[in-house]
Amino acid sequence: MSWLTKTLTSSIGKKVLMSLTGLFLCTFLLVHLIGNLQLFKDDGGYAFNKYAVFMTTFPVIKVVSYVNYALILFHAFWGLYLEFQNRQARPVRYAVVKNSSTFSSRNMAILGTILLVYIVVHMGDFWYKFHNEPLPYVQYTENVTTGEVVTQKMPETYTQEVKMVEMVNEAAGTRTYVVKDLYEQVGISFKSPLLVIFYILGMIAVGYHLYHGFQSAFQTLGWNHPKYTPLVKFIGTWIFAIAIPLGFAAMPIYFFLQ
Repeated sequence: MSWLTKTLTSSIGKKVLMSLTGLFLCTFLLVHLIGNLQLFKDDGGYAFNKYAVFMTTFPVIKVVSYVNYALILFHAFWGLYLEFQNRQARPVRYAVVKNSSTFSSRNMAILGTILLVYIVVHMGDFWYKFHNEPLPYVQYTENVTTGEVVTQKMPETYTQEVKMVEMVNEAAGTRTYVVKDLYEQVGISFKSPLLVIFYILGMIAVGYHLYHGFQSAFQTLGWNHPKYTPLVKFIGTWIFAIAIPLGFAAMPIYFFLQ
């Protein structure tokens, strides 16, 4: 395995690791956004709360989640390590910045550090509280025939051993769920203007980071072709650098304005 070790510790190998982990995290961002768009449903949090339980209890998703957490840390600290090596190799910075470089490419390490702080705050606000704090519970009763959902807050003293309990009443044609109300926690958190501003700034950092990082990853992996490069640039710019950050930024704004 010495060849693999030599490859991964070479200058190109280190960049390949950054590219592969970065593209995996881009995929996670897209999936995460699609799931979180359920926050915009006018159903009292029914779809989002069920989604939150599924994402934290389904075994395959749990494994992928822990891999994702590890890759976030690896990607962040590996990027800082590569930046440190670059500065060691060039202790005196260029007096003139080339016009071809962008703000994103010149500040990837700073943007990555901002994102790491953002992720820690985000995980503390929602992931940690959902797993470890006594959040309120809510009951949803769905009419199987009509799809109508009736929402009822559970008493503050109510608790249960699992995140969600499902009960089916075939005679009444209803399906009832009692679930931890993460949706309410989201609404409470985003009533803070400082937190909303922090999230928006975090998404601006995401946009700049992905604007350079997505395209750079494909270049590092050798995908640099006149036919495909414009498509990569289009996807990197309009989907990952603009649409995804805007989608995430719209969530705190939506709850703040409600």
